[in-house]
Amino acid sequence: MNFDTSHPDITQIQNRRGMGVALIISVLFALYLTNTYGWRQAALFAVGLSAGVILYHAAFGFTAAWREVVTTGRGAGLRAQMVMLGVAVLCFVPLLSQGEFAGTNLRGSVAPLSASIPVGAFMFGVGMQLGGGCASGTLFTAGGGNVRMLVTLAGFIAGSLIGTWHWPAWQGVPRLAPFSLLENYGALGAISISMVLFASVWFAASAYEKHRHGSLPSTDDDKPFSLLRGPWPLIAGALALVLVNVSTLLLAGRPWGVTSAFALWGGKLAVIFGLDLNTWAYWQRAGSAASLDASVFNDVTSVMNIGIMLGALLAASLARKFAPSFKLPLGSLMAAIIGGLLLGYGARIAFGCNIGAYFSGISSTSMHGWLWFAAAFAGSTLGTRLRPLFGLS
Repeated sequence: MNFDTSHPDITQIQNRRGMGVALIISVLFALYLTNTYGWRQAALFAVGLSAGVILYHAAFGFTAAWREVVTTGRGAGLRAQMVMLGVAVLCFVPLLSQGEFAGTNLRGSVAPLSASIPVGAFMFGVGMQLGGGCASGTLFTAGGGNVRMLVTLAGFIAGSLIGTWHWPAWQGVPRLAPFSLLENYGALGAISISMVLFASVWFAASAYEKHRHGSLPSTDDDKPFSLLRGPWPLIAGALALVLVNVSTLLLAGRPWGVTSAFALWGGKLAVIFGLDLNTWAYWQRAGSAASLDASVFNDVTSVMNIGIMLGALLAASLARKFAPSFKLPLGSLMAAIIGGLLLGYGARIAFGCNIGAYFSGISSTSMHGWLWFAAAFAGSTLGTRLRPLFGLS
């Protein structure tokens, strides 16, 4: 029996359409940003677009890597994160020491050692396992066609808005002044201490994996891979994300962040539905008030987040994996909603997420990033244990 194979199946059509949509919107949006806000905003959108491709092809999520340590004892993803952070510190410290690049003032992501960080980061850790992704992970998987992650993203935005409502209450909790290794020990001291901390986590993860399995698995870095269709080796993704963060620092004057845009999007939606945010302390701050009144396209983080989603859509289409499914079991749907709310609220009170607090904070040699990491990993461990209650593997 002969079959007609001259017509592409529905998946091929979806991927072609996804690729076309991603390319057309990206080009038009870049032109709009250039003409309206200047080349720098368009360049930051391109950085976000690249981040979306990198995150999708390298499958460089923080959520799955931490879950693997808990469930299987495998720590390759966590070790790759230490490589990423180590290279980032080597790039960030000289730039932050200089304080300026091509006329742009540079500042790191440094925050107080507040009691709100372990609380919020722990909530975030639980949320990332229930929701199915961290901040960057939610964006790239949603952009890549995962419908469930759109639910998580909606919860993320709602949780962020609630976090801005409760923001004043968390400003009164006990806190210590910000502590930067760079400011306190200089460039050489900051790099040396950071490398010791990275090595400690690396060897701890390796020792635990050897304890569970007897040895570390051989790497797959020598396996062939496609630059356009993936999958990429973990280390390639880690180094590429360092380039994303360094580019953001040079273009925006501060490191990469994600979740402040979710608070802004939630605020914009709340205003549309008639909620008066002018009385909220969070939105009375100078920068927040200005961003709430301005277009979201004027916001660096929003533009980069849009780029991440479009980049992931392009990557998924190139890999022929863009095939959204709208079948969501009730347990999975509930976990996405609860996880998203925890992610948004936790990030708002903990001075950021896995990108803004963990990646960018530690890269800036701020000790709040390490406090965030410890609390979020603990929350992720609990979240992993809770997943079966919602029918999640």
